[in-house]
Amino acid sequence: MKAEKNVRELLRALPATLKMEEAKGLGRTLREQWGGPKNTRRIVYRIFTGGRGLLPNLKDLGKMKVGKIVPNWILAMWDTFPEREAVVEEDKRYTFGELKVRVLRLANALQSLGLRPKETAAVMLHNSAEYLETMCASSLIGVVNPFVNWHLRGEELAKTINLRRPKVLIFDSEFLEEVEKVRGELEGVQHLVMVGGERDGKDLYSYEELISSHPSTMPDVNFLVAFNPYTGGTTGIPKSSNLFDSLGYLLSDLAEPPRATLREFMRYNFLAFSYLYWFGGGRIHDPVTGNIRTLIVTPLYHAGTAAGWAPFFLLGATAVIMRKFDAVEFLRLIEKERINWTFVAPTILQRVLALPEETKSRYDLSSMRSILCAAAPCPPEVKQATNELFMRQGAPGPVFGEYYGSAETAIITVLLPGDYQEKPKRIGSVGKARCGDLRIYMEEEGRWAEPGEVGKVMGRTASTLALRYPGSEDRLHESIRIIDGEEWYDDGLLGYLDEDGFLYLTGRVKEMIISGGVNIYPLEIEEVILRHPAVFDVAVVRLPHPDLGEVPIACVQLHEGMEATEEEILEFCKKEGLYGYKVPAKVDFFEELPRHIDGKIIKRELEDKYWQGMERRG
Repeated sequence: MKAEKNVRELLRALPATLKMEEAKGLGRTLREQWGGPKNTRRIVYRIFTGGRGLLPNLKDLGKMKVGKIVPNWILAMWDTFPEREAVVEEDKRYTFGELKVRVLRLANALQSLGLRPKETAAVMLHNSAEYLETMCASSLIGVVNPFVNWHLRGEELAKTINLRRPKVLIFDSEFLEEVEKVRGELEGVQHLVMVGGERDGKDLYSYEELISSHPSTMPDVNFLVAFNPYTGGTTGIPKSSNLFDSLGYLLSDLAEPPRATLREFMRYNFLAFSYLYWFGGGRIHDPVTGNIRTLIVTPLYHAGTAAGWAPFFLLGATAVIMRKFDAVEFLRLIEKERINWTFVAPTILQRVLALPEETKSRYDLSSMRSILCAAAPCPPEVKQATNELFMRQGAPGPVFGEYYGSAETAIITVLLPGDYQEKPKRIGSVGKARCGDLRIYMEEEGRWAEPGEVGKVMGRTASTLALRYPGSEDRLHESIRIIDGEEWYDDGLLGYLDEDGFLYLTGRVKEMIISGGVNIYPLEIEEVILRHPAVFDVAVVRLPHPDLGEVPIACVQLHEGMEATEEEILEFCKKEGLYGYKVPAKVDFFEELPRHIDGKIIKRELEDKYWQGMERRG
């Protein structure tokens, strides 16, 4: 079997791989989060034996059904600390012992519905305990979960679901009406499973009834990481990506092979998950439970949220779930649940910082250690203000960390507090490549860039080397490039590396403004305007111009209760160092800028307003 061959190759490559700093750091992180050497030995024993018999001789590992090893990893953790809190959501509080029972029941229920390895159960849920239960149960039995954006409606919803032709659709009762509207258009869906609400005679299954009617015995195990996020979709139907298929390939016969040697691929996997070490996983200990307590606030269907739930899945962290984000509730939960880890988009931090001072001063934030920020550009002023707030409210040091990545690449760069404490200018970067390889490519000249040269950002990671778009396979060529005989992922971003390898993003290729032949980077203008005390957020987009073709226009959202005029904004830009073509030709004010749920401003929607009936680039 492929997986048995993989294990033999892995064992040959392991000594060199384990010398990597990332591998050593991950080992320390696992040991600390599992509760020390004694617990680690127990978990390792259970991983390879299922809790039965003796550990196999290393030379016999290649003969093992390795697809059974990783599920044992998950269950071995839960069996080792069954009383540790696993999931907290409003009035629900499950220990790992209780979670194990529910997950095994659900896994058996999904198999009873006819789901087999590599088949799909689409998930359309609000953030919830059921979301994590479904991902764990599906992973155990090798079932894939395309995570559907619950904002979609009608034809767009049906087409998105149909990309993966799921056999089962698991959805929140709040979305019953929308699901019923498109039910006849869903290709291959045989069963509907509803979380919450009353069935009222509807032809569907109740999630809780399914769980209660099936045993908590071990199902037929075939491991595959279930998480399959969608990507794109701002200008059409999104693509579904196999973000974590890379992890599954190393230890399963189900996952698709990478476009790389196994030895190289293993190195990239250690790099990929090293962010758990880089962001302090080996040093974070709740004083009561001794582990990471992660607050999940961004939508679980969003790829970036994996940085928030991965400690739960891989390290036995406690996951505290917010169904929907609220800035005050965010602070309250950090205090109440002793949160020390969270993933956020910049707009979340902006909304927290915009709260009245008396509100922010009310909460003890001393437990926080690592705030991981990504999904959109974060202004340096927001990064600094976040550290100031949390340190003022008890945190022992800077908490802001950042990364650059995508649904296709996973995490590539990492920015740590120590980086910008050593050199303050680095706070304007998104970190350096620590979880993969990254270079800047000069497209027109066909060469790699020197430090300081702005070009295309190219990434190479474990997930790009195994990347596929199930249901849209023909679209892979849109982003994979072969340069000097190697495969690189082109995310459509522009940026440059400094002399120390830190990445500074300047914008997206498709958002760049070409005014009379001059390239203008919107992000540079946006960073200046965001310094204005009255500005909450801004998007600089293309405005048609009869002579220059296009010029920048600033679309501004002010802080609630504050005022500013176009003249004030433009004068501020000049005082802050913008000149000539970099000064916006116009400023428009918006009560609220259009956003995706992940916090990104929908620039295409803004531009549409100015280009009606006119042709534009891209």
